[in-house]
Amino acid sequence: MSKISPYQPILLRLLHSAIALFVFGSLITGFLIYDRFDQRFGTLNLPPIRNIIGLHGTIALTFIILLPLFALYSFHIGDRRLVQAKTLEHLSEVGKPIWWVSLQRITNSTLLLSATFAVVTGRMMQEEWLPNKELDQGWYVGHLIAWAVMIFSIAMHLLMSAKVGGFPLLISIYNWKVRAEDMPQSWFKGFKIKPSSTVLFVLEMFVIGGIAIAFLLPTFA
Repeated sequence: MSKISPYQPILLRLLHSAIALFVFGSLITGFLIYDRFDQRFGTLNLPPIRNIIGLHGTIALTFIILLPLFALYSFHIGDRRLVQAKTLEHLSEVGKPIWWVSLQRITNSTLLLSATFAVVTGRMMQEEWLPNKELDQGWYVGHLIAWAVMIFSIAMHLLMSAKVGGFPLLISIYNWKVRAEDMPQSWFKGFKIKPSSTVLFVLEMFVIGGIAIAFLLPTFA
């Protein structure tokens, strides 16, 4: 489709880069934990890293702090990248540009939901479960499912972005050229207090509500 490198607001570039960094950090350390303590679906027999559970928890906690900022940006500034009122309707137009854009919006929305599920389940886990081989704990199983969906969604996110905008779109998020509109006073330009559709409102309630639960639920467990 488009071969022109699109402009990405600097606030999106900053938040997206930070989120991507901590997502991949969580994935890597999470796999190292799995490879050491679980191994039920196979193993690489990687060398154990001291206090890998603590390192994973630190990275994940930073991710949880950043996630609501990214979510608020996504719902109130970058909402055109998420599901819209007619997204499902456009899925009937197979092969057309709007079909690919609709798939991209669904993928982006699924990423936010799976990230929320990952932080909720992760926060409810106990450090001693895996060293004690308590591998059937519900929160741990849910955490594995959440990250499996996230990995799939990340792959789809990259594929859909490549299909919709090609290589220029893929690299535009990491283009650090600065324009006049990149100044801090312009960061929140276009901020919408009210969601643009009921679909987005419901999706935001799940994501923001889930993040809030991730912060609060462990104190009552």
